[in-house]
Amino acid sequence: MASTKQYKSLTSVRDQNKAKQYFKSKDEYLAIQLKLQKKLLSLQQQIHRSGKRVIVVLEGQDASGKGGVIRRMTEKLDPRGFVVHSIGAPKEEEKRQHYLQRFFSKLPEPGKIVFFDRSWYGRVLVERVEGYCKNTEWQRAYMEIAAFEKMLTDDGIALIKLCLDVSYNEQEDRFIERKKNPFKKWKLTNEDWRNRKHWAQNLKAMKDMIKKTSTEIAPWHVIAADSKWFARIQSIEILIKNISI
Repeated sequence: MASTKQYKSLTSVRDQNKAKQYFKSKDEYLAIQLKLQKKLLSLQQQIHRSGKRVIVVLEGQDASGKGGVIRRMTEKLDPRGFVVHSIGAPKEEEKRQHYLQRFFSKLPEPGKIVFFDRSWYGRVLVERVEGYCKNTEWQRAYMEIAAFEKMLTDDGIALIKLCLDVSYNEQEDRFIERKKNPFKKWKLTNEDWRNRKHWAQNLKAMKDMIKKTSTEIAPWHVIAADSKWFARIQSIEILIKNISI
């Protein structure tokens, strides 16, 4: 039986259990997903014609399903109309620049959608927890990020921010599954297991991130992600709902 401490996450145990029971069958899930994907394709065509620019940011714990959500979002889209950026550690030359600078070259062109698998929020998440920046730097970053996102939205960019939340036990189950699956084993590293030891610190950083950077112009949408099916459907629904042409 998992301890209460282990179950602590952004969403409640009740919400996670409710999400797991959301679909009666895989066929129901796939039917709903396909319907939403077709709506998203139609929306992409409108984005292309109107010149609208869209940014979708995904954050969440390791193995929370960010890649799986992006895959289902983009599965039926025209590949010419979107770009996916998987954000890792900055390169040496980028470390000598302001941390936001490397994202300016990744902003969407007119009529395009850009997906960020992790983002500029690394400054207040991993960099904060791992001590890669000074306390004064990550504390100042909340204000800088808010100003950056206001600049984007003032310029007409639609910014949708999704935070996928898995429980401590579910993350472990997914790690073990990856370890056993030869097609997923490459996703799991010793770093992932090490990061689990910082669960409480990472959770505190995520809570602070949401509290201090969820604004009227760029709110955070926190999604219970112990059920991959639920997280994918919810994410696509939120994306469709928050893009106005």
